[in-house]
Amino acid sequence: MSERGTAKRVVVSPDASALATSVADRFYDRLGGPVRAGRTVHVALTGGGMGTAVLRAAAEHPAAQTFDWSVVHFWWGDERFVASDSPDRNDVGATEALLSRIEIPSGNIHRMPAADQGMGLDEAAAAYAAELAGYGPSESTATGVVTGAWPSFDICFLGVGPDAHIASLFPDRDEIRITDRAAVAVRDSPKPPPERITLTRPVINSSNRVWLVLAGAEKASALGLALAGASYHSVPAAGAKGRRRTIFFVDEAAAQKVPPELIDGTY
Repeated sequence: MSERGTAKRVVVSPDASALATSVADRFYDRLGGPVRAGRTVHVALTGGGMGTAVLRAAAEHPAAQTFDWSVVHFWWGDERFVASDSPDRNDVGATEALLSRIEIPSGNIHRMPAADQGMGLDEAAAAYAAELAGYGPSESTATGVVTGAWPSFDICFLGVGPDAHIASLFPDRDEIRITDRAAVAVRDSPKPPPERITLTRPVINSSNRVWLVLAGAEKASALGLALAGASYHSVPAAGAKGRRRTIFFVDEAAAQKVPPELIDGTY
């Protein structure tokens, strides 16, 4: 199947273990060409059980030790605003699963600020937005070079909660409606811990590929609503859309309510 097209498609694996391996395979397949050509690529990571499982599968993949990680930049779609060594942080899980096991420059790992780094939640969100802007596309003008607001991620990984939240964009909350900032503070999160930082929907949707990875029967309803075109205010996963591809990678348990015509057996 051609890479082009923005229709949402579903790729089904038998179980969660096979799902993680399948996504890791596709990660190297999709980024292999640009990386071999020496092009800088940007990847947004997610947390959660499946997000970490994918990274662990990527670390154990045969390509991991020969891949040129020097041109890969890792970011996060959201982060829990807790101490930098807290196991609640998405980047702690990602470091254990993948980042500590590959040869990648430390400057290519763009962690969101932590609560013990001397800044408040709003300041931390603004700092991450500023870091994103430093890697945005640039345009030469008569008065100098203008930098865009954020890089376009080659792949943006997202988990999906049973309530259909993505990143830390939860249903029927103000954060899902914000379009004038790249990263925002989240307070009183419906899922603990209460303070978080999240990318906004425009950043997610400027990605070339949005890959949503979810497993388990408890995710079936959220997946069904996302595919049915529900309002993204109430079903944030329905509003996630890559510029080239939007793929839901799921296991059979999560795919219970997926119409057969949406299942892609070739991607």
